[in-house]
Amino acid sequence: PAQKGNPLRVRILRRWYYFAFFIISIAMFGMTAGAVWVYMRHDRFTEKTLSRDLVFSTTAFALSIALSLAVQMTLVPTVVRTVTSIIVWVELAICMAVPFFFSGVAVSLALTRSPYSIGRVYGFDLAGAALGCLGALLVLNITDGPSSILWTAAIGAAAAVAFTKSGIGVASGEEPALISVLRRPKLVLCLLAFVALGNSLAENGLRPLAIKGQIALPTVAIEFEEWNTFSRIIAQRTVKREPHMWGPSPMMPQNRWLIDQKKMTIDGQASSRMYRFTENVEDMAFLKYDITNLGYFLPDRERAAVIGVGGGRDLMSAWTFGVRDITGVEINPIFIKLLTGLPEFADFAGLSRLGGITLVVDEGRSWFARTDESFDVILMSLVDTWAATSAGAFSLSENGLYTLEAWRVFLNRLTPRGVFSVSRHFAPSNVDEAGRLVSLATATLMDMGYTAPQRHIFLAAAGKVSTLLVSRSPYSSADLKVLEDVADRYQYQVLVSPTKRPASEVLYNIVTARDKAQLERYTAGLVLDLTPPTDERPFFFNQLPPLQALKVLFRSRDAVRGEGTASGNLAATVVLLLLFLVSTWLVAATIIIPILPAIEDVGARLVTGGTGYFVLIGIGFMTVEIGLLQRMSVFLGHPVYSLSVVLFTLILVTGIGSFISDRLRLDSPKKFAIWCALTGGYVILLPLWLPTLLLVFDSANLFSRAALCVGVIAPAAVLMGAGFPTGIRLISAVDRGPTPWFWAINGATGVLASIIAVACSISFGIDVTLRVGGVCYLLLLPAALTIGFRGSTGASGHAVATV
Repeated sequence: PAQKGNPLRVRILRRWYYFAFFIISIAMFGMTAGAVWVYMRHDRFTEKTLSRDLVFSTTAFALSIALSLAVQMTLVPTVVRTVTSIIVWVELAICMAVPFFFSGVAVSLALTRSPYSIGRVYGFDLAGAALGCLGALLVLNITDGPSSILWTAAIGAAAAVAFTKSGIGVASGEEPALISVLRRPKLVLCLLAFVALGNSLAENGLRPLAIKGQIALPTVAIEFEEWNTFSRIIAQRTVKREPHMWGPSPMMPQNRWLIDQKKMTIDGQASSRMYRFTENVEDMAFLKYDITNLGYFLPDRERAAVIGVGGGRDLMSAWTFGVRDITGVEINPIFIKLLTGLPEFADFAGLSRLGGITLVVDEGRSWFARTDESFDVILMSLVDTWAATSAGAFSLSENGLYTLEAWRVFLNRLTPRGVFSVSRHFAPSNVDEAGRLVSLATATLMDMGYTAPQRHIFLAAAGKVSTLLVSRSPYSSADLKVLEDVADRYQYQVLVSPTKRPASEVLYNIVTARDKAQLERYTAGLVLDLTPPTDERPFFFNQLPPLQALKVLFRSRDAVRGEGTASGNLAATVVLLLLFLVSTWLVAATIIIPILPAIEDVGARLVTGGTGYFVLIGIGFMTVEIGLLQRMSVFLGHPVYSLSVVLFTLILVTGIGSFISDRLRLDSPKKFAIWCALTGGYVILLPLWLPTLLLVFDSANLFSRAALCVGVIAPAAVLMGAGFPTGIRLISAVDRGPTPWFWAINGATGVLASIIAVACSISFGIDVTLRVGGVCYLLLLPAALTIGFRGSTGASGHAVATV
């Protein structure tokens, strides 16, 4: 959807895309801490009490989900320079970790106390996790976010009910606290299901108190609210006031228009507007004073396409300028539902009463790649993904709409005289986003064979918004006169034009670069990273990569103070560092230190080889997972698609690999070396052929693209699935005593590696992140040889998998 909002908030909120990986890290931390607890109380947890203990732990898991959700809703995590802020983040981390602690207890018990092999139990565990990836999509399309979490709690209680039938162990064992509740999983299941259903139906049920550090809007102002896998959409009640403008002209008459309008909020703070249309075009004439519509002033442009229709404002703009053939492409079906399906909104917007408007529910880039239609104007105004999708759970920083490959698709869908209009936030004191827009446009034109890109580029700004117009053909003198006359009439600031030298030295050097190599060298050498984003490094909004940001933070903070993307990127890097420090402290305090006694009286050879092995497994798996998530997010068109398809495939097929490892054991140096070569080699070679393959299928439908992702991921996943159980078998063949240390190291490494992988991709590219993962799997061979191959062991292995 059109993720639009206040420029200052946009700069600040780009930090939120790191939290998805923080959540992954905390989940892994909680599970590993639960496994450590089982190890430390090994005398208490035995096979004799397995069924009973599984019932207790899974019932506690279900109840703690609901209680943790209630506490989370009261916290206001934000980043300010106070000890209070740190305490809030620690509280949030602990709160999220508690349910995963109990799940870690349950998984650890199932893996280490059941009579079944680790490969079999681990495989079923991963199969369930894979189904959960798809289940999350289903439940979020049925109900709201908080209620979805409550339904998840009910599923946990259902697992407890199932464990009551397992019949493994009959001894009563030590009675845990709250025994009266934990003995009754059926009662807990019914209670949680009732609460989840009631919350989804209640208007004033359990809802976030604060969203992205801001207190949520009062319920009385809300006319409509709906969640899906993309976002949470709230429509406020109609107000009559001056129209909201993104980049208003200084010449816009004051107090001339009072318009009925609805503010539509996307995941808390991004927003779009819906205006009441009275069928009198003059009532909408104020739209001509917004710089986002600059491209519509060009004459003889009869067909327009809008990427991200939101509340319909950009569609109405095209109609106001006389365009009568308009296509709107919107990824979120909620907006299409509001514009066409619900009478109180459809009648208000009035688009359904106009002829010539076609609305398409699809991701913008993939739709343009598939269609054979051509347009005179393609408009993309302030569309991005900084708004955390699924109300905070699925927000990633990569964006497939702002890459060289995507813009090549858009420009190829223009008529010979067509223009691609892109509006972004603009800081008058610098040229951060504007500079990267121009860099991206210049590189795309060069890539398409144009030798004089400056003749195709026009950039103007009004206030804190700039609009870039990229023409398929060199601008004619007549078109340039129109644009310059409009800029003069509306007092827009012309930043780049074919007829004059840009006042900014940065913009001048970008548009006059002789070739892509010179453009890359120049833009990479600036304080801000203005290199053209590509699908391999699709981080348009990260103009201060983490490593560069840290250097600036400690050496030259003045360089990024004030307006612009850099200050927001610096804040995001501080958040990433804070999350890393919090995760490190929690890992050290609750996993590493308590488990140190497990390696007492163990030979240095086993400790060195085993620790190295499970560190490499933790880093390798997480870097491959994060790299594939980021790469496929661009290909599939939205982070939620990537999280569902990639995680589902990766987890499920890894489980299959675990099953296979029970029968095809890597019990000799030769077999293990072949496995290392196949696994590491496949991952390392992915960047050599995967980008070309993805571009070939860029125009395929979503199902075909998802199927291709499965085909690419499956070979790596099935191979990686053998790594963890094989390591446990190698350790167990020597000495079972230190196995808790090794799976604790694996879990701790996985917690931290997810954050490191994000920083690596942003700083060096997704391909580098994938190659790091591949190298880790190659290095497993010397680690395994250090441990030694002492024949196959039939032991299941005392471990919990946290890959």
